[in-house]
Amino acid sequence: MSDIIQLLPDSVANQIAAGEVIQRPASVIKELVENAVDAGARNIHVIVVDAGRTSIQVIDDGKGMSATDARLAFERHATSKIRKADDLFNLHTMGFRGEALASIAAVAQVELKTRMADDEVGTNLSISASKVVAQEPVACPVGSNFSVENLFFNVPARRKFLKSNSTELNNILAAFERIVLVYPHINFTFHSNGVEVFNLHTGNLRQRITDVFGKKINQELLPIDVDTTVCRITGFVGKPECSRKKGAHQYFFVNERFMRHPFFHKAVMNAFERLVPAGEQVPYFIYMNVSPEDIDVNIHPTKTEIKFENEQAIWQILAAAVKEAVGKFNDVPSIDFDVHGKPDIPAYNPANTQAGPPKISADPQYNPFRQGTGKQNAAPKEWETLYQGLERNIEEPPREQAFFDMEPAGPEVSQGIIVDKSPVHYQYKGCYIMTAVKSGLMIIDQHRAHMRILYDGYMRQQEKMAGAAQKMLFPEMVQFPPSDVVVLERVMPELERLGFELTSLGGGSFAINSVPSGIEGVNVVNLVRSMVESAVELDAAQHDEICHGLALCLARQAAIPHGQILSNEEMENIVNQLFACSNVNYAPDGKAVLAILPQMEIEKLLD
Repeated sequence: MSDIIQLLPDSVANQIAAGEVIQRPASVIKELVENAVDAGARNIHVIVVDAGRTSIQVIDDGKGMSATDARLAFERHATSKIRKADDLFNLHTMGFRGEALASIAAVAQVELKTRMADDEVGTNLSISASKVVAQEPVACPVGSNFSVENLFFNVPARRKFLKSNSTELNNILAAFERIVLVYPHINFTFHSNGVEVFNLHTGNLRQRITDVFGKKINQELLPIDVDTTVCRITGFVGKPECSRKKGAHQYFFVNERFMRHPFFHKAVMNAFERLVPAGEQVPYFIYMNVSPEDIDVNIHPTKTEIKFENEQAIWQILAAAVKEAVGKFNDVPSIDFDVHGKPDIPAYNPANTQAGPPKISADPQYNPFRQGTGKQNAAPKEWETLYQGLERNIEEPPREQAFFDMEPAGPEVSQGIIVDKSPVHYQYKGCYIMTAVKSGLMIIDQHRAHMRILYDGYMRQQEKMAGAAQKMLFPEMVQFPPSDVVVLERVMPELERLGFELTSLGGGSFAINSVPSGIEGVNVVNLVRSMVESAVELDAAQHDEICHGLALCLARQAAIPHGQILSNEEMENIVNQLFACSNVNYAPDGKAVLAILPQMEIEKLLD
């Protein structure tokens, strides 16, 4: 019987390794930029074309490599970072496995130009699918210039399953931000399709965060600085009032390495318990310095998971540091009553015996209609005639109808409920509309019902491509970081169909010139931000998914909130329009809109 086990060729083994290390273009950016940082670069330039599908170029002014090192760097497990197994627990560099360049070269066409400071000429090395195509001397500056073209050209299945360019570019920017936030002493530039996205100059950490995410975040940060024998924790946390449901910038760094750690995230959020609404998050940028012997980063190929030896102790230090930062700067919100326009009522003091009823002074002889020598107007005679011709029963102006015209009712069951429902409704605690129907008592969530009505209307607008827009008297300005600008440009056509009109002012700033009609009272800046945040995870290839996400976000913001008192006519309009919708029972986010308490159940309760 012949043997069936054999060693895989190096090209196949490299492609297998590439599947773990190089998952998308963002992985290439991460590995190459981290290598540039480890090489001591002070200026790093990243250039991508078509979100990395066509070309990725990383240029640095680091130490560079010799001709031999340049050739050896693309071999598997070839690295200058470690020498023995014990070095894995004393890491001071970003990379250490020696798999990144070999994995990249296995699935792309790579060209490297590099030169050391002591060499007169550099080396030009070309590799395609792990095969060396050419190596020759070349004149180039000190440092390294990596050019990666046609990523996954020899793995069609991997290239096919890449997301849209806007989604992949957003992932690239996310990976790029995680690196630049750690090294404020390095100059970074980022270009996409010839357009400069980032130009980050050296500065302090707070300045780097502001350069990446905009100037507004500078006012929302509280500093953290605590030093113990276990670890040192520095960075910033956001103020409670800047919390949001989506899109909060949250970063953990350990020894200048980005990580995800749900346990430590809970420690931060515990400090904001009862300070922010349930389900909302605050931004934070937390940097930990721990002895390399106390952590293990060699867990996952992406190196974003780290094990700590003193995890519980660090959790307690982190929670205490965040609580101290919030309390030290007096950012605990206090109870603030609305006293504008209200009388100033002094506190009762039993020792004050001089208090008494107020005294009123009046002139009983004063008559405003008395004829005098001064310039006084005589009282008009027969003043009743001034009001002749005015009808006593003036018709009230028609109440403003809902935002969208009603459509024919849907199922026969809905028509039956509409016919048999009571014309008089009752609002319970400002949240629920209660009305009698033939089968019992119908309870409607007013916020979800209005959300369903608005959602269906917005979806019809996008289908007809004719959103009702309302010009703003004074345009609002909204600022986005570069990663969100990519998302905004991706969903701009859908926003225009809804009635938004945004004009780019440059530098991530946009002017909001028009908004959909019927959203008076809504903060349009926060609305646009929330819509962009909700679109971050949407795929541009799925047009229906984008339309659904934007319509849902807009309907949720513009719907009648819980606690708003409604008149019977307003409740009647909501009920009628709800049963003209495509789905009466559920809101667009899947939550129930109404429930019916059967007549038999009511009778049982009263037995």
